[in-house]
Amino acid sequence: MNDWQWSLQAIHNEDREDHIMGISHIALAIQDIEATHRFYSEAMGFDLVKVEIVPQKGGFARHAFYSTGSDVDQLIAFWDLSNVPGSEDIRTDICRDLGLDAMTNHIAFQADDLADIEKRKQRWLDFGRDVLEIDHGWIRSIYTEDPDGITVEFAVLTQPFTDDDARQAQELLFAKAPNLSAGEPSVSIHKAKQAI
Repeated sequence: MNDWQWSLQAIHNEDREDHIMGISHIALAIQDIEATHRFYSEAMGFDLVKVEIVPQKGGFARHAFYSTGSDVDQLIAFWDLSNVPGSEDIRTDICRDLGLDAMTNHIAFQADDLADIEKRKQRWLDFGRDVLEIDHGWIRSIYTEDPDGITVEFAVLTQPFTDDDARQAQELLFAKAPNLSAGEPSVSIHKAKQAI
């Protein structure tokens, strides 16, 4: 049993009648299908597995699905609305359009281990993307942005969750004046040699 499975056991509520499930897919509107395809197939390493063409507002939309490589085939999907009348000015940069920090709303994908994080970081750099790396002490993450300004992340747990973590999470969730989390995360910025 790996650390991730131990972590899930530490926080699993035995009284639940339903089972915990993964996410089938997340779907996002995009501005440029070619740039999106290139980023998610080359920089992210995902495989295009299905495209649906659907009528929409007198035109048509492409709904493109990419496998993230999970054993249970979790997907990320994109709506290409370029052939939908009135979609010329759609805004896809969710965080900035809402006035939020770019990392507030983001999509995090599971990396296999720390070596996988390093491999994916180099892949992004080779693709011309700057990479933000953060070691939170319990999880290591790398971040970059897709062509639509959506922050994407690869992350791996570096220590399992404990029963104490679960207890503390319950206490902090609705605390009126919680203490800040202890310690500063280790932050590194890796600049790509050439933007693509």
